[in-house]
Amino acid sequence: MQSKWKQKLFSELKKYNLMKFILSSLLVLFMAHGSIAQNRTISGVTFPPKLDIKGTALYFNGCGLREKYTLDLYVAGLYLEKTTMDANKVMAADASSAIKIVITSSKVTRDKFNESVKEGFANASTGKASAAEIDKFKGFFADPFKVKDEILMIYVPGKGVAVTINGKYKGIVEGLEFKKALYAIWLGDKPASAKLKKGMLGRL
Repeated sequence: MQSKWKQKLFSELKKYNLMKFILSSLLVLFMAHGSIAQNRTISGVTFPPKLDIKGTALYFNGCGLREKYTLDLYVAGLYLEKTTMDANKVMAADASSAIKIVITSSKVTRDKFNESVKEGFANASTGKASAAEIDKFKGFFADPFKVKDEILMIYVPGKGVAVTINGKYKGIVEGLEFKKALYAIWLGDKPASAKLKKGMLGRL
């Protein structure tokens, strides 16, 4: 009788532990993907939970605000195939990804943006971008900026970084090394903004 009671108790404990494991796993999954379950709005700009880039699903990883002297300059969001908080993995990955920037201030001019990009490449902690590649990239931003302009930088594995502005294709700079250096502007050891970096990595 006692043996049957022990067997029943053991069976119930196994069921309880299994259910506990399932619930814990679901909680971890929810926490890992909670940030992509709904739209995220910051400084009046909404980032959708997913981007569809030519059949490839990219998921919202995080976003942040670029500020300077109390001014909100632009917001930037990061989209990845698999979300992560590891900046080095994001920069090094030869996988589809995208950075979306939306201008929020008239103080952000084309010339100031290009100057900050040039400075960012100089501070890049990884990758390599030649002077010709940087000039080509800066050339995509030939038109004056306006508030709410949307810049999308898409890394295509095996090809390079393609740029669109307000949905219009501007060109592509080839190579993974260029992508690493470009992403380092926001995610490297000397980012444009430490707070923005944390936001893009989903740490805020």
